[in-house]
Amino acid sequence: MSDEQGEAQAAGRPERVRVTAAGLGVPTRPAFDLRSPTPNERATEPAAVYVRSLIRSQLRLGVVAAAGFVVATVAFVLVVALVPDLSAAVVFGVPASWLLLGFGLYPLALTVAVLYVRAVARNEARYRALTVDE
Repeated sequence: MSDEQGEAQAAGRPERVRVTAAGLGVPTRPAFDLRSPTPNERATEPAAVYVRSLIRSQLRLGVVAAAGFVVATVAFVLVVALVPDLSAAVVFGVPASWLLLGFGLYPLALTVAVLYVRAVARNEARYRALTVDE
C-alpha cells in the first residue's frame, strides 16, 4: 500500500481506484451476427420499424419547418430590399424596414418553433400509442 492510499484510509476517504477502458483491438460486441434471429429478436422488429418511421417523420417535419422559416425570412428581406419607401419611413425615430424585420421575424421564429414542438409532440404521442398497443 502506498503512502497516499494509507493517508486516504486514515482520513476516512475511500481508496482511489483507477478505471481503464478495454485495450485496443478487443471487440466489445461482434460486428455482425450470422445466426438467425431468436423469437425475442423477431418480436422487436415491428418496434424497430416504428422507430425508423418516427425518425423519418421527425426529420421530415424539421426540414419542412426550417424550409418554411427560410422562405418567410427571404420574403421579409426581399420586401425590405425591393420597397425603398420602407427605409424612408420613420416610426418613433426607427426606420420602418427595421421595425418590419424586428417585429416580423422574431414572432415568425417563435411561431415556427411553437408549431414545430406541437407537431413533434403529436408524432411522439402517436408513436407511444402504437408501441403501447403491442
